[in-house]
Amino acid sequence: MNKILLHIEGLAVLALSIYFYGYNEFSWVLFFVLLLLPDISMLGYLVNNKVGARLYNFFHTYTIAIIVIFLGLLLSSQMTLAVGLIWLAHIGMDRMVGYGLKYPTEFKDTHLNRV
Repeated sequence: MNKILLHIEGLAVLALSIYFYGYNEFSWVLFFVLLLLPDISMLGYLVNNKVGARLYNFFHTYTIAIIVIFLGLLLSSQMTLAVGLIWLAHIGMDRMVGYGLKYPTEFKDTHLNRV
């Protein structure tokens, strides 16, 4: 049951991010161009599993994306706000389909698998 709730939570984050992105009338081209950008962090796995997991987790935690959104609001920066919402949408999308934060053992070993 907990795993299902985490997937639903990801869907909710994705939906809200898309809603606020559209509400602010940001570019949908920018949205789709940047949506998968956080996955570049998987390149850390070329070094080893520990570096890969740390880098991936840094770019896939809600906290960092929310900080970027708050900075965009605080600084009245539309681009920063847009990037933060795209980043948050990406994380929500990943959680919705079952990709979670990584453990340093191997790429497929995530917090969603252990729930």
